[in-house]
Amino acid sequence: MERSKRVKGRVVLMKKGVLDFHDIKANVLDRVHELLGKGVSLQLISATTPDPGLRGKLGKVAHLERWVSTITSLTSATDTEFTVTFEWDESMGVPGAFIIRNNHHSQFYLKTVTIEDIPGHGPVNFVCNSWIYPAHRYAHDRVFFANKAYLPYQTPEPLRKFREQELIALRGKGFGKLNEWDRVYDYAYYNDLGLPDDGPDYARPVLGGSQCPYPRRGRTGRPHCKTDPKTESRLRLLNLNVYVPRDEQFGHVKFSDFLAYSLKSVAQVLLPEIKSLCDKTINEFDTFEDVLDIYEGSIKLPSGPLASKLRELVPYELLRELIRNDGERFLKFPVPDVIKVSKTAWRTDEEFAREMLAGVNPVIIRRLQEFPPASKLDSRVYGDQTSSIRATHIENSLDGLTIDEVLIRIYEARTLQPLVVSGVRHVSVSVSDTSPVLRFIFWTLWVFTCSVSCPV
Repeated sequence: MERSKRVKGRVVLMKKGVLDFHDIKANVLDRVHELLGKGVSLQLISATTPDPGLRGKLGKVAHLERWVSTITSLTSATDTEFTVTFEWDESMGVPGAFIIRNNHHSQFYLKTVTIEDIPGHGPVNFVCNSWIYPAHRYAHDRVFFANKAYLPYQTPEPLRKFREQELIALRGKGFGKLNEWDRVYDYAYYNDLGLPDDGPDYARPVLGGSQCPYPRRGRTGRPHCKTDPKTESRLRLLNLNVYVPRDEQFGHVKFSDFLAYSLKSVAQVLLPEIKSLCDKTINEFDTFEDVLDIYEGSIKLPSGPLASKLRELVPYELLRELIRNDGERFLKFPVPDVIKVSKTAWRTDEEFAREMLAGVNPVIIRRLQEFPPASKLDSRVYGDQTSSIRATHIENSLDGLTIDEVLIRIYEARTLQPLVVSGVRHVSVSVSDTSPVLRFIFWTLWVFTCSVSCPV
């Protein structure tokens, strides 16, 4: 005879909010649905006992308790804990997953589910961290698995079909529109680089295909262009409605930070832009003092322990970030670290070398193999790229070595010596004596840091 036992569970979730504000409308509608008997239900799935269809045996449906009477914060979106009572037969063994159905009007963010005491096993934890939309939005039930990792061949047989169905849902169909409640992690070619509907000059080829499938981007499911069915339409400027799986989007705190910093950046740009309208050279820096002026001047905002404590009293994250102060001045950009100590630090050879190595594309640094340097660019497209730098321009900076000796040492540093470090120097020369414009500025960067296996 099967013996059933009541098992308590705790569910931690966060109700829907707008940024970091509590969504009062959604809260009211969810309570109405709860009163009409449309609550949030959970159903445990056995990891040890299969049903006749070889799926894990399902427990009885249980509902979250006291949703209507549970008071939540009216000023911010915070975690709320609910209780749930399961009827669990001992013959069903240990639960390895559960099904959740949200019959409310609005979505909520499910954080954790903890079953306090399974007979003969102890507590079972489920770490979810996922948005649960109303049940009618999904083609299949939402299933969460216990906080225990399995290799594919180790997955308990009663859970295998549930796991396979979950993976199919995450992969998607490869076509069609994607909505915010979809959880599809799919890929597409870079077919949104152009705007052919704006004219042939704005058309761009598709990057990727059957012959060269990579690189790829996340599929968004936007409609294709009218003039080119192979090109996907693009969002206009400042449109943030880009499909990203809901669980991967910014949380309310992070998104509040993002908006706050965006507003602060607009304010910081506004004053220099107004000033530039009265300048003869609009949108240009005339002197280095003009550059420093975007960091200096104005009034220094208050900072320190007292200001931090007052800031923490503000209930909304968005407002807290707007009044946050990291030492910058009002309507001024924060001073870059490189010039905080010395305003001329950016001009040093060491800083130039550091920026080169830490730059966005350090792979452009190449070992010098011939001198003078020769360009492989097409002169018909890029103009005359012939280097006019000569040995006489840099010999006084080579510690008495000749150009050929330097090239040999560069090669030896790459292939033979485990570590050779030299100084950093620069030489600036005008390439053209006939042109009033400096065609090139050469920086000779001597950094021998390669080991035997370092590619150059």
